[in-house]
Parts: sequence; C-alpha cells; structure tokens
Amino acid sequence: MTGEDYKNGQVLLIDKPLHWTSFQVVNKLRWHIRKRFDIKKIKVGHAGTLDPLATGLLIICTGKQTKSIHEYQGQIKEYTGCITLGATTPSFDLETDIDQNYPIDHITNTMIHEATSQFIGTIQQKPPIFSAIKKDGKRLYELARKGESTEIKSREVSIPVFEITEIDMPKVSFRVVCSKGTYIRSLANDFGVALNSGAHLSALRRTKIGDFQVSNAQSIESFIENLEME
Repeated sequence: MTGEDYKNGQVLLIDKPLHWTSFQVVNKLRWHIRKRFDIKKIKVGHAGTLDPLATGLLIICTGKQTKSIHEYQGQIKEYTGCITLGATTPSFDLETDIDQNYPIDHITNTMIHEATSQFIGTIQQKPPIFSAIKKDGKRLYELARKGESTEIKSREVSIPVFEITEIDMPKVSFRVVCSKGTYIRSLANDFGVALNSGAHLSALRRTKIGDFQVSNAQSIESFIENLEME
C-alpha cells in the first residue's frame, strides 16, 4: 500500500491493548503512517471509543474514509467480559477503587441467569458519571474527578442479547450484543442492583462491530511491522 492509498482512505481493524486509550492508538498509527510515507498531514480517526481498561476491536479510518466514521459508530456491537459481584466503584469499573461492599451469599446461579431478562430489549440506561458525555460544556468525568455531583439523564439503548457464559462467584462472565451508546459499565452496576447487591465491570473485550470481527484485527505492533514492509 502507498501513502496515497492511506490518503484516499483505508479501514484498519486494530485489537486495542489493555491500558491504551483509543486516542493513543490513533496517534500512534498516524505518526507511523506519516513517517513511513513522508506525509505532512493525514486524517486518522476511530469509529467508537474503547475505555483504557477494555481490549478488542477498534475500527480506524484514514484519509477520506474518516467521512464514514459515523456509519461504523452506529452499527451494533458485541462484547464479552466479566462482572464482579459484591462490590461497587464510582466509575463502575476498575478505573477507581472499591467504595462499598455488599453481601452475595443470597445470590444463586438461577437468580443470575434470570436477572439478565430485565436488561434485554429496549431499556432506559443511565450513563456512568465517569464518562466522556458532555454537560454544560464539560465532560462528566472532569466533574467526577473534582468530586462534583450532577444529574445524569437516562437514555434509551437496545440490548438484543445478554447472556451469562460462566459463573465462578463472585465473577460472572457474559456476552452482550448492544446498540450504540450502551455503557457496559452501567449494565454491570445495574446488574448488581437487580441482584440486591452491588457489582462492577472487571474485564471487557469488544469482539464485533457490525460485520467486523476482532479475530480479523491486528495488533498495533503487527500493523507497524507490516507498514514498514509496504
């Protein structure tokens, strides 16, 4: 592939590693594409953020293909992950420390499987306070880190599939298929409430976006290696 190919537009499937932000992945790929082909300026963007503590499929668009980012963002997504019962965190995942513990002795496997039905279909979901959603010009996570409380409105999301794949208390593994705008962290938190306990998201991997699958994605290292050979 040539520099012109990247300018005309490419869709790259990247398997985002743990602890990387989606923005860091974009910056890394843009820098290497510019360096490899001696390009002064090229547009590179991602079609849907993944939290730093999540891994998996990230669609990266280059050049003219960045105009199609919104089309990929709107496609249905699939995730696998793990919910840990019995404890909550302010961010609903492991980005922040546990703030409260809850009993789990009353929770049975049957209860866990049955509780998923409350979240299947079109539901109202409240995003986490630790999110990039803007309110009054500020991102919610900026307010959260300052300790400021704010009212967050619920939003309508669609979850066609929410299935439990393994139970090893207090850890519950799952697979979710959901619409754009669904927060799996919120789902984990609400799942704990549904079980008269608490819960947080302890692992997350995005496996699909539309017809794109993470099994067809490459690591950042592989992309850079292949780029140098082009």
